[in-house]
Amino acid sequence: MPHNQEQARERAEQLRKEIERHNYHYYVLDNPVVSDAQYDKMMRELEELEQNYPALVTPYSPTRRVGGKTREGFTSVRHFTPMLSLSNAFDEKELRDFDRRVRQALPGEEVSYVVEPKIDGLAVSLYYENGLLVRGATRGDGEAGEDITKNLRTIRSVPLRLNRPVPGLEVRGEAYMSKEAFSRLNGAREEAGEPLFANPRNAAAGTLRQLDPKVTASRQLGLFVYGIGYSAGIEVVGHAEVLQLLKELGFKVNPRFRLFDDMAELIPYCREWQLRRFALSYAVDGLVIKVNSLSQQRRLGATIKSPRWAIAFKFPPEQAVTGVKDISVRVGRTGVLTPTAELEPVRLAGTTVSRATLHNEDLIREKDIRIGDKVLVQKAGDIIPEVISVLPEERTGTEAVWSMPSECPSCGSLVVRAEGEAAARCTGLACPAKLHESLIHFASRNAMDITGLGPAVTAQLLAAGLVRDPADLYHLRYEDLAALERLGAKSARKLLGAIEESKKNSLARLIFALGIRHVGERSAGILAGHYGSLEALVNAGEDELVNLPEIGPKIASSIAAFFADQRNRRVIEKLAGAGVDPREKEARKESDLLTGKTFVITGTLAGFSRREAKELVERLGGKVSSGVSRATDYVVVGQNPGSKYDKAVSLGINILDEKEFKELTGV
Repeated sequence: MPHNQEQARERAEQLRKEIERHNYHYYVLDNPVVSDAQYDKMMRELEELEQNYPALVTPYSPTRRVGGKTREGFTSVRHFTPMLSLSNAFDEKELRDFDRRVRQALPGEEVSYVVEPKIDGLAVSLYYENGLLVRGATRGDGEAGEDITKNLRTIRSVPLRLNRPVPGLEVRGEAYMSKEAFSRLNGAREEAGEPLFANPRNAAAGTLRQLDPKVTASRQLGLFVYGIGYSAGIEVVGHAEVLQLLKELGFKVNPRFRLFDDMAELIPYCREWQLRRFALSYAVDGLVIKVNSLSQQRRLGATIKSPRWAIAFKFPPEQAVTGVKDISVRVGRTGVLTPTAELEPVRLAGTTVSRATLHNEDLIREKDIRIGDKVLVQKAGDIIPEVISVLPEERTGTEAVWSMPSECPSCGSLVVRAEGEAAARCTGLACPAKLHESLIHFASRNAMDITGLGPAVTAQLLAAGLVRDPADLYHLRYEDLAALERLGAKSARKLLGAIEESKKNSLARLIFALGIRHVGERSAGILAGHYGSLEALVNAGEDELVNLPEIGPKIASSIAAFFADQRNRRVIEKLAGAGVDPREKEARKESDLLTGKTFVITGTLAGFSRREAKELVERLGGKVSSGVSRATDYVVVGQNPGSKYDKAVSLGINILDEKEFKELTGV
């Protein structure tokens, strides 16, 4: 603690800047950069400074506010009553202090408390009129939050219609992601080389603040309702009664709430829950203690930030010291190499931990983790083991510095790390670790379009050892396919026909099908048009590639690394030997007819498939987008157009029917 007011002022200002920076990362970017325990420590230090030196308190201090800003893309809506945040207690003494303050404010009155698990999620409000869901919002800054109604409607535990009509009702709840869903989501993101969510709360927040409700729906959030912010036509006297009423109306209420007559009974229950929480299917980071009587709640009131009638008892993060025996590398289905610390087994958060993901090479360098180190570990959100820090004072000099392998441990292909990316990737086209996904992409509709070669059939082909790279597809025999379980003679013939038909596909489709990192359909078309054959592209140098239109340094580097691998070249030679070697009759020169123009296609066209119309626009130098915006030049409309047509009309964008589209493109 500083020794004088000037030192206190400097430290307080430093803490405010740090806390605001972390608030921005947490509330706006959904990407926290410090642990909850570290954040709480800074906030408590600032609160103590402001209590000891009241002259330091400023209106813009983080201790004066509740939550975060509205994210771009969402509208702001005001709550009927403020959604305040809770003060925290970190030990039994602070719980007794809370009880003492309550009883001093209510002299001579009996006080009982309701205790509920503190779900590690995102606080939201739901407003109903006459029993129907009208609006849902985040906490935001406490006074107003983000309108996320469409996303909240995707949560199955959110009732769209109450069991009985209520004139007006605003309820508060916590949206959360289960431990299983959190692990599944982070596993998929890790496989794709995407940033991981720090904990279930961060994942729930990022999911509810998606601009596309389909993304929210796919992540299967849950929601517990824990209180009423505003009501019309409802009369209750206690919080326990509120919870029972909410359950009767159709809300999901956490069943693990208890009513206690005094703090002496309540404190042992808090101790008990520090271990019980690990058995739950969702993350709990504490308990919420509330005065039961609503009349007493009203008389106790609130500070500018927190109610005086409630407090959160925060569980301390469970940590342990163990040793790093080795650092292994796993190759994911998308080719991302993920280092993992092999630990000396240690008990942590109810289970034995022997491994902890290290995510990428940068994290290992940043924390200076070496093989043989003693490290401090904990479970992120009580779920995923993570290395918090190294204990350098425990080093003996025998520790070994680790580095990412230059060759894939699964197939021996070159490992590359693109500029600006944290993930290192295997470049091998036939890498066993990622072959299933590679084959599905190769056969997909916009690539080689092999109908019938979906995930299930692909898995059977791999299990039977019939395919070891994409070229093997063109050597499959009828008897091999007919013998596969649940495929049958008819499906086998159709699949062989689709494989044979795919040989007629364009060079652009084949380039896209190879799955070269950063090479999409547009880039593949540019490469096909310029080089005319796969052989010419294979022999192109990075310096040459980078000078092509729309092929920047990142794409050029990725292409060069892919074709530098001799294993990939051998697969391409096998494809050519099987008759998959499309060539442009002449290197196509792209017309400049539609250069700089952006198209959106909606509805069903009679003379084109959606893909054919897209390829036509791109051949003429234009670009096809999936969404209508002010940057769109033309919207091509077929039969039964969707909302894109309405948006185009509202924005005054040029609309073409199929005849006008043909006239414009000269078809």
